[in-house]
Amino acid sequence: MRGTQWRMWSAAALVGGMLTGVSTGALAQGAPDEEKAAAPDMHELASRFNATRVKKDYSYIHRPPGDKVVEQPDMDRLLFWTKGGQPDGYAQRRGDSVIYYDAGGQAVRVQRLAPGEGD
Repeated sequence: MRGTQWRMWSAAALVGGMLTGVSTGALAQGAPDEEKAAAPDMHELASRFNATRVKKDYSYIHRPPGDKVVEQPDMDRLLFWTKGGQPDGYAQRRGDSVIYYDAGGQAVRVQRLAPGEGD
């Protein structure tokens, strides 16, 4: 007798829970709210991207004569290219020094900066 009552109450609780879940689910699937504006898509956001560009002063860095210089301000680095389009090395700021590298990536020169120079 006790087992039968237990099964009946369990079944009633299960059915009641299912009916309650269906009714709240049906309410949640109502008509979409017309007043809510659609969020902009990624293409719209990208067209309005207005980040400030990083500009740094690299006048303290020696430039090889005749080379084209490409700035990489986010990495504090200048790339040097020959007129023929071949890499000629780069200069990178590290703390209070500027380290010059050749095209193979070997350090060839270190320039110590005076306090306040290159800030």
